Amino acid sequence: MKMVFRWFGSQDDPVPLEYIRQIPAMTGIAGTLPDIPVGEVWPVERIAALREEVNGAGLEFEVVESVGMHEDIKLGKPSRDEWIAKYQETIRRLGKYGVKVICYNFMPVFDWTRTELAKVLPDGSNTMAYDEAALAKIDPSRIVESMSEMSKGYYLPGWEPERLGRLDELFRAYRDVGEDDLAVNLGYFLKKIVPVCKESGIKMAIHPDDPPWSVFGLPRIMKSAADIERILGFVDEPENGLTLCTGCFGSNPANDIPAVIRRFGERIHFAHVRNIKISGQCTFHETSHYSCDGSLDVYAIMRTYHDIGYRGYVRPDHGRMIWGENGRPGYGLYDRALGVAYLNGIWEALERS
Repeated sequence: MKMVFRWFGSQDDPVPLEYIRQIPAMTGIAGTLPDIPVGEVWPVERIAALREEVNGAGLEFEVVESVGMHEDIKLGKPSRDEWIAKYQETIRRLGKYGVKVICYNFMPVFDWTRTELAKVLPDGSNTMAYDEAALAKIDPSRIVESMSEMSKGYYLPGWEPERLGRLDELFRAYRDVGEDDLAVNLGYFLKKIVPVCKESGIKMAIHPDDPPWSVFGLPRIMKSAADIERILGFVDEPENGLTLCTGCFGSNPANDIPAVIRRFGERIHFAHVRNIKISGQCTFHETSHYSCDGSLDVYAIMRTYHDIGYRGYVRPDHGRMIWGENGRPGYGLYDRALGVAYLNGIWEALERS
């Protein structure tokens, strides 16, 4: 496996590349250009500068997380071909600069949802949490303001204020869009971009819905093994692949993560590994990576990746805030670095057994 670390760029990430480079077995970063408006083509000079900066720190830039998906593509509007053409051009440009995998999602309106970004745990650390009962009390028009207030001033991926500033309009647009409609629109998108991916040497890796159930009545189409099978069937090519996120996929106890890895392993191009503690129906909070701290068997997950001979990209996913660290919710240095050490330890033991 190749261990990478999500990084938001020197202008927007308090964790410097030199610190990431010091984490044992770290090979590269999963990078992005967070200030590019959703759907617009990434400028060549910005891609080149990002690669140069990352390579200059002794790390690889082979994974992008994420290239923003314009809402018109998800909605299947007549303008989608214009936005897909821009996405295709970004793929071509990233391929020329050595990117191998693009992680993306097809979630309507909200890329991910939490009701708390700094839930205090008994040990004094804090973490992100989701509570369905708490969400039911939040007016959808208030959620963007609430997330902004909890963000500590940091950009939150998937919560772009310029896009979500027209939230009422977006909700109206999705009023008559069901899961099957959204799936058809994803299939249309994939059929357009996979040929470009083949030419560019890039694999697309769709991220599960986070959480894997409807939020505010919006459709979800990447929440189960059956959904994965449908999505991979739209274009049955290696370039149409998966980002398997254990934390969001595993928040539904019905999802058997090791079974999914065994079944779809050849199409998993990016693995997000983290742990969560499920405390009720559609209610969970994020924990350390250590299996005993949460509801997921991280050892069994890593063992299954080892059993199938996985050699793709892996990153520690969201971490708690520990040791007094202050940073972007879920993306501090210390707990994610501990997560890397834990995953590396499991992997070494499996390699030597």
